[in-house]
Amino acid sequence: MAILFLLILVLFILAFFLFGIDKFYKKKLTKKFFYKPENKEVELNPDINTLNWDLHKFRLDKFKRSQYKGLTFFVSSENRIYYLSEEGNKVYC
Repeated sequence: MAILFLLILVLFILAFFLFGIDKFYKKKLTKKFFYKPENKEVELNPDINTLNWDLHKFRLDKFKRSQYKGLTFFVSSENRIYYLSEEGNKVYC
């Protein structure tokens, strides 16, 4: 009888531990991070160079152009992203 009680107790503790870990990982994986700039000028000027990918995507959506890592990217009328090569050719990403 004591062995059965001990076995049920161990199973209950194990199940509680596993479900508790599962909830922790679900919260951790679904957490979203959004870029919040300290300076509005950086957010509102697509000609300022940035290294932040989230800010770059935001500026492409809003202004249809953004400078990222020293290269200016544009959004075409077909919603394709491109940049201009040194020869002036459009290079689509």
